[in-house]
Amino acid sequence: MTVTMLNRPSGFQQLPAPAGVAELLAAAEDEVIAMSTLSPAAPMFGPALAPREIKHGVRYRAIFPDHARTMPAVGRHLGALSAAGVAVRTVPHVPMNALVIDGSVAVLPADTSNGSVAVLRLTSVVITALELFERIWPDAVPLADRDLPDEADLSLREQEMLRLLALGATDEVAAAHLDISVRTVRRMVAQIMNRLGARSRFQAGVKAADRGWLLERAS
Repeated sequence: MTVTMLNRPSGFQQLPAPAGVAELLAAAEDEVIAMSTLSPAAPMFGPALAPREIKHGVRYRAIFPDHARTMPAVGRHLGALSAAGVAVRTVPHVPMNALVIDGSVAVLPADTSNGSVAVLRLTSVVITALELFERIWPDAVPLADRDLPDEADLSLREQEMLRLLALGATDEVAAAHLDISVRTVRRMVAQIMNRLGARSRFQAGVKAADRGWLLERAS
């Protein structure tokens, strides 16, 4: 692997990606944390964690934006990561792209024209990235891979349930209308909220409407 050393302080390297990132991840011994905006300007930070490269005995945590849940290809990747043992969560907005390996190495975007990354072993940079991640992590919504979307949208029953709830119907009224139990209504709502990365029913309704998931009925 060719390493380009720049006229920077000690503790800084610029590496080609993805080979450089793969080598750093392969050397992990304790924990890897990742934040990805899924931005085209920093493509390496989305697929940097590959399910086949997850190492036994290493803890992995990753934060992605909520909209990753509704993107079939990305959703499948996140589901595969989750199945491989990565703790995946989502938030409405990921503030930066970063990897931190073993609490001592921070990997950040460098030159977007060639996809290279900056590898920093500066304590201040590593701590800043770690603290930002730990501040976001508790409020991020855990990924349940069984709730990720495939190519299909919601079922008609799910759409009708969302429509009823959007109109102000209680769980009991929705359950009676759909001929299902209140417990089933609440389970379905929880799954849809998780799928959309929503933190409230109102937010889930807004996001569902944006995706065209609410049934439109003629008056």
